[in-house]
Amino acid sequence: MRYITAPWREAYVRSAGKSRGCVLCRAGKARAGASAHVLLRGRQAFVLLNKYPYQTGHLMIAPLRHLASPEDAPAALLNEMTALLQRSLKALRTAYAPHGLNIGMNLGRSAGAGVADHFHLHVVPRWTGDSNFMPVIGGAKVMIEDLDATFARLRPLFAARPRAAQR
Repeated sequence: MRYITAPWREAYVRSAGKSRGCVLCRAGKARAGASAHVLLRGRQAFVLLNKYPYQTGHLMIAPLRHLASPEDAPAALLNEMTALLQRSLKALRTAYAPHGLNIGMNLGRSAGAGVADHFHLHVVPRWTGDSNFMPVIGGAKVMIEDLDATFARLRPLFAARPRAAQR
């Protein structure tokens, strides 16, 4: 059996049991802004940068309510999360012109969820030939910018009012 390591996750894993309360609930209560890297707050959900990104521009969309699974969520919340996903895709395509995007959820610890009891959607821009192999081979994560720079690049795209769909 081959084992694949993810050393960039060590800081999170070591600190996971030390924080009080849910990290997503705390971020959801924070004002939209750079301190919590919250890009946009909706009525029932919000968009924020992942503190431990797999790739530059890695966003998460989470409900403001502490819910473990989408099956526990009302339809209106899931609809808002879908609208925030569409807005996130547009912002990431505008800001970074990725070749592709990964979108997904990890529900439960055994599925890889770092925050197992507050479901959230990951949106990760990807590029052909990106350096996703570096943490495994070199024990280093290669990012083109830090979280504050990513926030500064994306925040104006979320702050602008979305245009109504044209017919």
